[in-house]
Amino acid sequence: MLETEVPETATSSASASASNAAAIADLLGSPTAAAEPQPGRRRIWPWLILLVLVAGGSVLVMPHLLALWPGRDSAADLSGLPLHLVARRNLQITVTEEGSLVSDDNVDIACEVDGGSTVIEIVDDGAFVTKGMELVKLDDSVISENATAQKIAFEKARALMIQAEKDFAAAKIAVEEYREGIFKKDLRTAESNVTAATERLQATQNTLAYGERMFRKGYITPQQLEAQKSAVARAELDLGTANIALDVLTTFTKPKMITELESTRDAAEARLESERAALELEKIKLERLEGELKKCTIRAPQDGLVIYANSRSYRQETEIKEGAAVRERQVILKLPDLTAMRADVEVHESKVDEIKIGMPATVRVQGETFPGKVTAVANRPESNYFSTAKKYIVQVKIEGQSQVLRPGFTAEAEIVIADLKDVLAVPVAAVIEQGDEYVCAVRAGDEARRRVVTLGQSDDESVEIMTGLNSGEEVFLNPRKLLGDGPPREQGEAPDFPERQQPTGRPEIAAEKERA
Repeated sequence: MLETEVPETATSSASASASNAAAIADLLGSPTAAAEPQPGRRRIWPWLILLVLVAGGSVLVMPHLLALWPGRDSAADLSGLPLHLVARRNLQITVTEEGSLVSDDNVDIACEVDGGSTVIEIVDDGAFVTKGMELVKLDDSVISENATAQKIAFEKARALMIQAEKDFAAAKIAVEEYREGIFKKDLRTAESNVTAATERLQATQNTLAYGERMFRKGYITPQQLEAQKSAVARAELDLGTANIALDVLTTFTKPKMITELESTRDAAEARLESERAALELEKIKLERLEGELKKCTIRAPQDGLVIYANSRSYRQETEIKEGAAVRERQVILKLPDLTAMRADVEVHESKVDEIKIGMPATVRVQGETFPGKVTAVANRPESNYFSTAKKYIVQVKIEGQSQVLRPGFTAEAEIVIADLKDVLAVPVAAVIEQGDEYVCAVRAGDEARRRVVTLGQSDDESVEIMTGLNSGEEVFLNPRKLLGDGPPREQGEAPDFPERQQPTGRPEIAAEKERA
């Protein structure tokens, strides 16, 4: 029982009530003093006596009622109230959230045909496939026609390039032919002509000298001497002509012919480069179209489970089936690797800062439990048009394989935040928040005493007590019923634990306060 004392003010109030009653009696007169009672006083006296008794009784009883009021330092019946024994134990702090399974190695099968295409054939949704199996067949009729026309254009360009190569090769040979062959031959001929003309000139000059001696002796006639002089003159002219021809050959003919032949060679080389570029362009076009033909047949890049990439949103609805038109880069199928699965769970912003990469976890799917580990924590919340609560995606990699691990299945991940050993812990129902303090109601014999505590880590059920409680003490599980909003303090009165720390502000305790 809570200890209570009747205040001295109650006794003084009772004395004052008795004095007031005597004064009223003197004023009205004693009911037995009158010889003949008056009718009016017989009617007033009973009511005045009842009023005095009620007033005096209320003064005496009120302190007791106030002492029993919750939150007052007064007596109360503590029997039947739930208690918890404070003791040291191991406390595992966890965060449990739900999400869905996804593959850690998920391959998207998309349409890569330029401009899109139409689905002609497609593998069944939910089928297990192996690497290399045909998954989707897209319409390739138009692409096939374009590829045939492009192949014809490519062959024409190749023929023109071959002709250009031959012309360039012939032009290069012509330049070397003239420089190393024809010019040298013409040069020898011109030099031979000069030599022959020089020899003839020398011979005619010798003949003329001999004829002049013979003419002086009278052995030849003047006509014969003139003929010999004419022969010398012709020989001189022939030698001049030969020298001019040799000079023209070396000075003019050779540079002109080499320039013309080199020009023809360079033009042939330019045509060759043009035809080669044209052929390369036609080849690229042909290869692109042939590549588009290959893209119309999509094969599995790995083993996995086929999932149609159907999507529904407020903007549009996409349904994958035979005959459906697909856009370029539109995802047609998803091929998850079932040997590498993870759970993507949504964690409230109040708890996400406590989760770190590498923390152990337990994932529950379809009644089976798998060990896991946190591999990633999102740095931005997921957008949700229907709720203002901000939640972050936490990825938990699942260790192990099972047939129940299928993409899209609901998963519950329990992430171990801390594994505390040998700590004081109490149920969250034993702690309430009053102002800027966290308090418990500690049992001390027949009393319930208010105790300020400092909190550590907590989960949805238990909270670590850093200071304020000792092992072996008992705390009430509904302290608000006993403490209310906290006892009023007189000026200068110190709390139970003056060296208190700032509260941790755990959301679980705040939630418990709201439930209480």
